[in-house]
Amino acid sequence: MSQDASARTITVRYFASIREVMGMGSETLSTTAATVGELREALRAAKGDAAAQALAPTKAVRMALNQDMCKADAVLKEGDEVAFFPPVTGG
Repeated sequence: MSQDASARTITVRYFASIREVMGMGSETLSTTAATVGELREALRAAKGDAAAQALAPTKAVRMALNQDMCKADAVLKEGDEVAFFPPVTGG
């Protein structure tokens, strides 16, 4: 349960394999999630089995808040942009 129950509008961006599973590159949504981690869990619950698996806590998923890498406890504000993407390896 979120500590701040007021809804905020945010943009969520998905990259690479997560984008494929979600079927879109981005969406704007209203959420009561207070943190990026709560948002991840809310998306898992709302988007169905494939999304739940792609964003599962056991999966390595990188997260960014307003284009800065962040952890699950990063606090969300109105107008924020959150991105979810798998770890990237170089070659």
